[in-house]
Order: sequence, then C-alpha cells, then structure tokens
Amino acid sequence: METLDKNTVDDAQELASLMDERARTYGMLARLFRVEVDLDTLRELQAMRFPTATGNAAADEGYHQLYDYLRTAWEDSVTELAIDYVRTFIGHGVNGYSAAYPYESVYTSERRLLMQEARAEMLATLRENELKRGEWNEAEDHIALQLEFMQRMSLRCAEALRAGDDDAAANAVRTMDDFLQKHLLNWVPMLVTDMRLYAKTLFYQGLAQLLTGFLQQDEQVLTELNDSLAA
Repeated sequence: METLDKNTVDDAQELASLMDERARTYGMLARLFRVEVDLDTLRELQAMRFPTATGNAAADEGYHQLYDYLRTAWEDSVTELAIDYVRTFIGHGVNGYSAAYPYESVYTSERRLLMQEARAEMLATLRENELKRGEWNEAEDHIALQLEFMQRMSLRCAEALRAGDDDAAANAVRTMDDFLQKHLLNWVPMLVTDMRLYAKTLFYQGLAQLLTGFLQQDEQVLTELNDSLAA
C-alpha cells in the first residue's frame, strides 16, 4: 500500500489539519471571485485575523492590502466593491481586452474566447473525480470553480487521512498537484496582471496579490508531498 511520507508532516492528523487549512483558504478565495462582496461577507472578513508573515512576499502584501481596506470599510463600501468587481472582472467591452476576465479559456485560447478547450478539460476533470458542478451558472473554467475544485479535493484528502485511507489521500495529492500545474499556474499569473491593471480598490488589488502568493505557497506544499510519494 502506498503511504504518505510522515517525514514531511509528523502524522496523518497533522497533514489532515493542513488540508483543512488549505481548504478554508481556497474556499475564501473562491467566494471572493465568484460574486461581489455583500454586507454579511464584508463583516465576516472584517472579523477575520489575517496573518502578518506567511513567508511569501506576495501573500503578505495581499493580506496587508486587504486589511488596510477592511479596517476603514463601512456599509457603503459594499457599493464601492460591487462597482470595482464589475470594472475588474466584467468590463465594458466584448473584445476580450477590457477586463480581467476570470475564465481560463480567455487566457489560453488564441482569440481570447469563452467556452474553449479549457472548459472541456475542466468538465472532464470534474467527471474523473466524481464531482458535480452544483448550482453553477458560469462556464466551468471560471477561476472560482477551479479554486472550489481545489477546496473540495483538499477536504477529500483530509477525510481520507482521518479514515486511514492512504491510497485515497495520495491520489488526492497527485490530483491537486497536477491540476495546479496544468491549470491554475498556467493562466492565473496573466489574470492577476490584468486585475492589477483594472482594479481600483485596495481590496481587489490585495486579492490579486493574495491569490498569487497563496498559489506559490501551495505549489511548494504539493510538490514536496508529491515528491515524497515518488521516493
């Protein structure tokens, strides 16, 4: 039976906790990219304690910018954020160059079109991992759904670890590492560049930085775990 290397993390329970933590961050990011921030979400974010030193410069800057925005935000900030969400992710044109369009197809297809190969690959990935799209009205290669996929696979890995199913946990790690390399890291850097171009609030500027830093950190985590499986 294939087992996860306990030299990387002390034991399965500690690794399961790490997977839970990853899932929470992926879930938060997915929510913020999926739709505009409403008042309940704003209050929830303001009550959170953000880390001050993660070891990654982009993540630290992202958390710092989010904190700076949230500490002075009030009810009317919801309207400001809604406007900036539209400006950042929807834009005002249809030529593929007027916003940070949150779809992998836009950044990986020759003519920056929706519903291209990346969407088909995402559908196949969901089917292969026996996941349903749920109540989702956007194309499957939307950044929020891709982040949600990582969230759900992290939770699946944590569940397998707690059940003592090392094979299932190892398979989940390989799936996440493969998805991160072939999808998220393949196009998110371009999305982030556009976000920093179009976003006007510190909130969405910070979200761009946080996404960059967190994916960089997660690449290190998954690479180390995946390498330990191959050793």
